[in-house]
Amino acid sequence: MNGKRALVTGGNSAIGSAICQELAKDGFHVIVHGHSHPESSESVASTIQDKGGTAETVSFDLTEADATLQALQGLLEQGPVQVLVHNAGMFHDAPMAGMTAEQWKQVIDVSLNGFFHVTQPLLLPMIRTRWGRIITISSLSGMIGHRGQTNYAAAKAGLHGASKSLAFEVASRGITVNVVAPGLIQSPSIEHTFTLEQIESMVPMKRVGQPEEVAVVVGFLASERASYLSGQVIGVNGAMAS
Repeated sequence: MNGKRALVTGGNSAIGSAICQELAKDGFHVIVHGHSHPESSESVASTIQDKGGTAETVSFDLTEADATLQALQGLLEQGPVQVLVHNAGMFHDAPMAGMTAEQWKQVIDVSLNGFFHVTQPLLLPMIRTRWGRIITISSLSGMIGHRGQTNYAAAKAGLHGASKSLAFEVASRGITVNVVAPGLIQSPSIEHTFTLEQIESMVPMKRVGQPEEVAVVVGFLASERASYLSGQVIGVNGAMAS
């Protein structure tokens, strides 16, 4: 164990679970966040523990600033959280001409407002240690856009700007801030949305990516080896976009 703690929001999703397991393998004590399905978070933590790692779970609504702060204050009583992976997000696709204000707001709230709610309280304790890693999980949509996803693309692109700006603010404190932007990654939603023929026509590598292929990039960014890499948006998309 390296003695450092890592919080992964949306840690009970397919990509989130892979990230949690990768960080645990690298010696971090992993805090698995989930809100809608806390039993899934417990399953991820149990998997980590079964493999010899250490993990715990936490449940709070990222869109609620007070609830998030209260939960984080409880975590900070045990010491600083030096790695934050903001993976939580949601879809609510619709053409913008037919999109409701609530569809817009919900997606922005989880991804972008959630980033502020979970990151800001952790910053000063992290800065005092003079070591930290902040990694946000974006999407290809945030890089190139996608039909029916003006809300989602706006939220994810907003994370790019926020992360680049925050990277400037904390660069002298031993803290890096980066974005990982996956393309089509294996999940139930991908299986139900795209046919094999569509995937082969869209992705130059002719396949979807695996959650573990995203997780290893996050693991590298969270490591000592990535200490000079900050303010970057890294696509993991099978060459769909640069």
